[in-house]
Amino acid sequence: MKSIGFDNEKYIAEQSAEILKRIEQFGDKLFLEFGGKLIYDYHAARVLPGYDPNVKMRLLNNLKDKIDIILCIYAGDIEQKKMRADFGISYDADALKLIDDLRDWEIDVCAVVITRFEEQPAAVQFKNKLERRGIKVFTHKFTRGYPTNLDVIVSEEGYGANSYIETEKPIVVVTGPGPGSGKLATALSQLYHERKRGIKAGYAKFETFPIWNLPLKHPVNLAYESATADIGDFNTIDSHHLEAYNEKAVNYNRDMEAFPLLRRIIEKITGEECPYKSPTDMGVNRAGFGITHDESVRYASIQEIIRRYFRYSCEYVMGLIDKNIVERAELIMEETGANVEDRPVVIPARQAAEEARFRGKGNDGITCGAAIELHDGTIITGKNSVTMHSASALILNAAKHLAGIPSAIDLLPKNIIESLNHFKRDVLNGRRLSLDLEETLIALSISATSNPAAQAALEKLKDIRGCEVHITHIPVSGDEAGLRKLGLNLTSDPDFSSQLLYLY
Repeated sequence: MKSIGFDNEKYIAEQSAEILKRIEQFGDKLFLEFGGKLIYDYHAARVLPGYDPNVKMRLLNNLKDKIDIILCIYAGDIEQKKMRADFGISYDADALKLIDDLRDWEIDVCAVVITRFEEQPAAVQFKNKLERRGIKVFTHKFTRGYPTNLDVIVSEEGYGANSYIETEKPIVVVTGPGPGSGKLATALSQLYHERKRGIKAGYAKFETFPIWNLPLKHPVNLAYESATADIGDFNTIDSHHLEAYNEKAVNYNRDMEAFPLLRRIIEKITGEECPYKSPTDMGVNRAGFGITHDESVRYASIQEIIRRYFRYSCEYVMGLIDKNIVERAELIMEETGANVEDRPVVIPARQAAEEARFRGKGNDGITCGAAIELHDGTIITGKNSVTMHSASALILNAAKHLAGIPSAIDLLPKNIIESLNHFKRDVLNGRRLSLDLEETLIALSISATSNPAAQAALEKLKDIRGCEVHITHIPVSGDEAGLRKLGLNLTSDPDFSSQLLYLY
């Protein structure tokens, strides 16, 4: 059983108090740049066992009478169809999903800002789509003079050239999908406009990672480095904080590099001395105070570092990233003293593939294995065959185990499998007849209407959410989507399950 290492209620209390304290510091309005994921923060949930992926939304819901939300998205990310890996959707789709999710929490986005907008066709379409659904959209171009000419940046040609977004509440959360969305520029632009109107507004930053009051090389902070290896982030001791207070605090390179300029910009906008002596001062981050069991947090973080290494390795062989990113992730993993086989599901998955090799290959001529670690520590495996993928066999075997169904009992009747094979081969002209996980789950739900065992197994699928899975090949879309929808933490070896190029 996994140990709980994080107290959500303590975190909410600490974080709420810190945000309210910060608004009192400025008087009228606080622009709070929200780094990381506002909702469904699965990275935090993986490295801080017990962390509610939506705890930040619970926090904002407690303060919803005091907050407005501005959502930023970089026009280039829209144009390039940049993807959010944990949902398998593009950043523009993620922005739409975030608006819907916030509404579920009875919080509306007061405006969407498309940043560094240069009439990119996809960004224009996105703008039109939102406006025709009644959502206010603003476009901001690249800030003139940035980063060298302070007089231009803080002028009507710089921040003043951006449209003013009217907000009513004392706390304005500025958020957006992914790094580089333009949150900081939007917050500072608003700060400029508010100060021009005589409003005593200030700026602060809410960023969960790295956790400033944990050691620099704590696995939680190393997991953040691994998660951002693709954008080159690295943690460092906040030298500004050390000089000002003779106290060590952890921050990351981009904030450290930006701080001297940011402090000067704030002073020029406000005409006052900046209240912050370090980038750590700017933060309102209390996640470290919610940690209740360091050992479990360390273990979970090392597991996340291993997961990231597997992910980058797969992205490299698929041509999505450069080799140096994989090497960086491997160095971080080695820094913790870990290796890939420290992930409990890796060796059983590989053993399952070996067993499949001796019993005969699947219908693509390649053997694959998969393993899942259930919440009680039990390891279940699955192998590919002529009828189904290894991910499909794995999930059916896990459901059988949880439902107490003997392994010899078939959950999918032969006639359903034959019907699906006929449909894939003779109607869709498919080349792969074995069932991927999405197809298997549909077949299981059909079988459940007449098969009590299948119904019992189907009901147990919700009990595997959050479990760890490893597969010995890069999953095809139907397997990956199925595993994601089941809420599983997936890794795979950087190998392909077929010689067919079109599958990937």
